[in-house]
Amino acid sequence: MDPVAKYISQKISKTRWRPISPALLQQPEVFATGSWDNENNKVSIWSVEDHGASTMDGEFDEEPQLLCDSQHEGDVMDLQFLDQDRLVSASSSGAVTIFKLQPDCQALSLAHVWERAHRYSCDNAPCTAVVCRSPELVSVGEDGRVILYKADQTEVVRVIENADSSTIHAVTFLRTTEVLTVNSIGQLKMWDFRQQSDSPAQILSLTGDRVPLHCVDKHPNQQHIVATGGQDGMLCIWDVRQGNTPFSLIEAHSAEMWEVHFHPSNPNHLFTCSEDGSLLHWETTSGSDMSTLLQRGWNSRVVSHSGVPLAGENDSVVSAWLAGDSSKNRLEATHMLPSQTLSVNSLDVLEQCLVCGTDGEAVYVHRKVPV
Repeated sequence: MDPVAKYISQKISKTRWRPISPALLQQPEVFATGSWDNENNKVSIWSVEDHGASTMDGEFDEEPQLLCDSQHEGDVMDLQFLDQDRLVSASSSGAVTIFKLQPDCQALSLAHVWERAHRYSCDNAPCTAVVCRSPELVSVGEDGRVILYKADQTEVVRVIENADSSTIHAVTFLRTTEVLTVNSIGQLKMWDFRQQSDSPAQILSLTGDRVPLHCVDKHPNQQHIVATGGQDGMLCIWDVRQGNTPFSLIEAHSAEMWEVHFHPSNPNHLFTCSEDGSLLHWETTSGSDMSTLLQRGWNSRVVSHSGVPLAGENDSVVSAWLAGDSSKNRLEATHMLPSQTLSVNSLDVLEQCLVCGTDGEAVYVHRKVPV
């Protein structure tokens, strides 16, 4: 089933599904988009509800409907739902904004703005990314700051002033008090807010070339497994407990990788999107060992693999992403979009639904992702 495209005359920088209540066994129906590089940027809320119209084979193919939107000062650099009715944006103006979404999703209003949260001494610094774990949120920026907030407090909770001398591109929560950031010189840094010190608890880095890392995501069940993507299109899998370099390097894209996401409930599936105009669905499957894999041409993809089985863990616990050469695992990649030319800037996946946004001013929604 091909994705449904919606052209919206704005370059899309971010797409995010609104969270669904775990109690309701349903597919997500509402998503948010943020725009960039337009005269007036916006945060918009869309619905992909089925309104009963289906094609001959029973597939729903209605395009997304706009529910509401709000002007956004500066480019939307990142967008994250804090909960079902609050949405946080990161702006190129340096601001971090919380928007309130009405329960019927028909209106989006400003709840709070931290103006110039990220700044240089004489100018604004873009806020590059935010991550939420309600009620807390963390922002990072080009100014090398890491800032912790509580959604219901106007005062900032904590600022790590010189967390980085280079641009921090992305951030994710590892645990309740720990976040992981990636920067423009190929480093991952772990920060523990329980520590008074402004030094990272741990630093991991790419060996050799200092390739900028643009995105990071952690495995939903095993916090020590992390995926990153960078300037060279490489997908890196890391085990933050072991060593300070990536566990494996996989040639994923031919240009910058903008986002990487593990599937939240089936993490043997992973998704990446890139400046090269592609969106890939990665799946680790059993039934073939690494040597067969390499004979099947995968040596063009898997560049290096430390392949060290983890001590003291039985096989059922070791994630397929870390199973290494000894395992009967293989990695398969599927293109999720019709052939593209312009950058795919953002993707999000929830249950069987995937949404992505492009510089071609299109949003694509896939309602039947095979996970």
